[in-house]
Amino acid sequence: MTLSSLPTKQKDETKRRMSCSTLLNQSLQLGFAKKWTSVSLRPRTSTCCTCQERSTLEPKKKRDRESRGEKNRSVTEDKSLISRSRISQQDSLPPLVGALKASAEKNAASFHFPGHNRGRAAPSSLTQLIGFRPFIHDLPELPELDNLFSPEGPILEAQMQAAKLFGSSETWFLVGGTTCGIQAAIMATCSPGEHIVLPRNSHISAISAMVLSGAIPKYIMPEYDCKWDIAGGVTPSQVGKAIKELEMDGKKPAAVFITSPTYHGICSNLSEISQLCHAYGIPVIVDEAHGAHLGFHPQMPHSALKQGADVVVQSTHKVLCSLTQSSMLHMSGNIVDRDRICRCLQTLQSTSPSYLLLASLDAARAQLGENPGTVFNKALELAIEASTLIKKIPGISVLDLASFNEFPAIDPLRLTLGFWSLGLSGYEADDILDRDHGVISELVGTQSITFAINLGTCREHNQRLVSGLKKLPTSSSHSKTTKKRVESREHAPFNDICISLNPRDAFFANKRRVSIRESLGKVCGELICPYPPGIPVMIPGEIITERALNYLLDVRRKGAVVTGASDSHLSSIVICDV
Repeated sequence: MTLSSLPTKQKDETKRRMSCSTLLNQSLQLGFAKKWTSVSLRPRTSTCCTCQERSTLEPKKKRDRESRGEKNRSVTEDKSLISRSRISQQDSLPPLVGALKASAEKNAASFHFPGHNRGRAAPSSLTQLIGFRPFIHDLPELPELDNLFSPEGPILEAQMQAAKLFGSSETWFLVGGTTCGIQAAIMATCSPGEHIVLPRNSHISAISAMVLSGAIPKYIMPEYDCKWDIAGGVTPSQVGKAIKELEMDGKKPAAVFITSPTYHGICSNLSEISQLCHAYGIPVIVDEAHGAHLGFHPQMPHSALKQGADVVVQSTHKVLCSLTQSSMLHMSGNIVDRDRICRCLQTLQSTSPSYLLLASLDAARAQLGENPGTVFNKALELAIEASTLIKKIPGISVLDLASFNEFPAIDPLRLTLGFWSLGLSGYEADDILDRDHGVISELVGTQSITFAINLGTCREHNQRLVSGLKKLPTSSSHSKTTKKRVESREHAPFNDICISLNPRDAFFANKRRVSIRESLGKVCGELICPYPPGIPVMIPGEIITERALNYLLDVRRKGAVVTGASDSHLSSIVICDV
């Protein structure tokens, strides 16, 4: 029996999963016992690879002198490690991590993909960098490792434990990043021709989801602070207004999509937005890519799930500690069809998922679950310490709720700093910090820099950041850059949009290339998004305005990387030939 064929009622699903969990635990314990017994009686496949890794990295003279003793020690150490870990393996490791470890340690004659064959043919240029162990554990969908699209074993158990920790009714692991999850969430709730309410500064994955689903956008213009050149969240009143405007046209949105927190950590009032939408029977999807850690400390804002969201997509690899590209999709309540989410994920995700990514999600969940109430104590302490010290530095501003007083909170682990009083743009300040102090930020904008504090942040790095910031006034006075005060904008670059075609029709329309000035007033045929700040300035189907063109040219001149445009120099633009 597969999950897709089971009843969708939550009560029956819960009973079935509890039964699966019990059987799973019993079978895994028996399986681990058998595997560890067999492993202890013969050399592990990974032993020879570990020796090969060691000999590759060590100088030749040292290898010649120590090879015999090193080999003997390696065998002794391996046996000792096996003996110690045999006892506690099934209890100490997360379910998918444990299953991957046991499978990798089989003395198997491998006639399956991937072609590096458990590291035996791993490219030497990469093994010299990361070693052999990632290759040893880079395994395909073997029977003991379960199936991502129809999980019944360790993947199911890992996802159930994640759902329990994060407070969802069901959780799916994603190997295509939060982009894949957002696309699945919108496709699962919106059919072609239906409307979705979303902020105009949504991530580009929401735009691609409208192309895939055929949904028609009803945009909300987010709050915008000209001094910081930063867009905030959306308010409940803005959501209510958008719903009523559609009602006046005889339409009802199929979903409301909210980004909270934003890249800069600004949180929307999801509790009120969820209550409002649910009164209309409308599901709420939340892009919580930057908020997988929220709710795990009293000083942090509540999570989207806690505030009543129906579908939440998180980048577990951002503030939490899974591998890059791994994310989770959480569902709560019964407004959204879970089987439709499954079908969408099957359509979008790879049929050859990386078990390293999947296991890293399981491991990150276990790491967070060990001390969920205190795991962020140190990170919060460092963030508060840094913010307090930085506020004392003349000429540097720290973003707080005074600039966005319509919103309930800002993530305390995001520090966004402004440098206009020093006559520096964010790009210029970032160049100085990187070049002179080895300080690398998360996000750079025209007016600001954002620094992300996480579980790996240490006090020494905090001190280096503060020290570098203290020296910025001196560095800026000797800089060859323009010394005039950095000017702020009066309006957001996207607040005068006019939609001529919906994103799907624009995506498939015939197109042609014209010069940038000739494009004025035409229908844009490509998504053009400067990074930073990551807000699409032009979306396929929108009329190209002079303000949007000037903004793009300005931020590119100041150092932003423009993505999506086929001509990265912006001398020409692709338009819809309509």
